[in-house]
Amino acid sequence: MVRVTYGAPRARKKARFFKQARGYRGGRSKLWRTVREALMRSWAFAYRDRRQKKRQFRRLWVVRINAAARQNGMNYSRFMNGLKKAGIELNRKQLSELAIHDPAAFTELTTASAAARGV
Repeated sequence: MVRVTYGAPRARKKARFFKQARGYRGGRSKLWRTVREALMRSWAFAYRDRRQKKRQFRRLWVVRINAAARQNGMNYSRFMNGLKKAGIELNRKQLSELAIHDPAAFTELTTASAAARGV
């Protein structure tokens, strides 16, 4: 029986891994086992952080909206409640952009929110 070594396929696989590990420091880009471990870890972090990025941006938008709402004499939860009652359907990303780039329009939204809440 002939011994199978998988020479060419294994070399291609290792080359692919080493190419991905380029730029890593020390053995993390030179030693096969360490390269494999470093890449598995980096892929796990990348998978996790693609999901965390969405959460972190939403938190940022909420903080920005809250700050802008407080400048107009209202807190975040009352502001969002008023917008919902007024039927204004802007998402948090759009609201935070308005708060940064067009404070006058955000002030109008705040007054509309207050009016819808009956304040």
